[in-house]
Amino acid sequence: MKFVILATLVAFTAGLVLPNIPAKLSGQALTEYVNSKQSLWKASIPKSISLEQVKRRLMNTKFVAPHADEDILVREEIEAAAIPDSFDARQQWPNCQSIGNIRDQSDCGSCWAFAAAEAASDRFCIQSNGTVNTLLSAEDVLSCCSSCGYGCEGGYPIEAWRYLVKTGFVTGGSYEAQFGCKPYSIPPCSETVGNITYPECPEDGYDTPKCVQKCTNANYNIAFKDDKHYGATAYAVGKKVAQIQAEILAHGPVEVAFTVYEDFYQYTSGVYVHTSGEELGGHAVRILGWGTENGTPYWLVANSWNVAWGENGYFRIIRGTNECGIEHAVVGGIPKV
Repeated sequence: MKFVILATLVAFTAGLVLPNIPAKLSGQALTEYVNSKQSLWKASIPKSISLEQVKRRLMNTKFVAPHADEDILVREEIEAAAIPDSFDARQQWPNCQSIGNIRDQSDCGSCWAFAAAEAASDRFCIQSNGTVNTLLSAEDVLSCCSSCGYGCEGGYPIEAWRYLVKTGFVTGGSYEAQFGCKPYSIPPCSETVGNITYPECPEDGYDTPKCVQKCTNANYNIAFKDDKHYGATAYAVGKKVAQIQAEILAHGPVEVAFTVYEDFYQYTSGVYVHTSGEELGGHAVRILGWGTENGTPYWLVANSWNVAWGENGYFRIIRGTNECGIEHAVVGGIPKV
């Protein structure tokens, strides 16, 4: 049965990735082409985010590639019968506030820090059986991890998890909520959140926030050093689907990096498969589950482009074919609780 499914997937995706697909299409022409060539997902031009903003939110594809020096944890593959057909971390751990939380990275290539802070928040809650139920700060690792990369210009996801082990993350939520010790300092762009409409972002995006070793939220009453949450381990996960699923089942959502093409910006709903459009850069996100729709297996993924994009901030992408490289650079870690 496994070989039949694999053969079906290969044949299916081969039928979508046709030779001589025009990569130069953009805007409405790209929308119409994508929607005419496949029926797995719907494309449209989002009202909440521009293509130029998307480009500024991405990072160089060098940050997407797996690194030879990563400590790879390859979990033993569990029997296929033990892996459920569908899984949603939001339903499995409903009391963990971070798992269903969608953030907004704004016009800064901080996705690597966001996905790390989000998945780590999930894992602290899961590992502690809900005792540590908080939101960890993307700003803390974005601005202060010198070994992670280049801040708003991109960073290495595995280094964010290593920073969690060595230095720790303080708490901090979105700009809008101003939660925790060090909430995000970059406002959303042209978004209306909680009856507040935020102005357009600078034409060239935002610079990396300055690193400060103190809480920036004046209303937070826990000392910076006492607010730190530390990881016990940081590692890459095996590339096989069953290994990724086993990791999520055991410890919660994972961080992944993949290559973004122009048609992904136009994703509205359904199971994404790259169909056309130019390569834009790399992006890090959080996988929190999987399922099947009309026979097509998919990963359930949380993005960091606010709730107005995609499926209320989430997207689904075909599972089992390493679409856009999403299965080849999975990282995570075990919290110290």
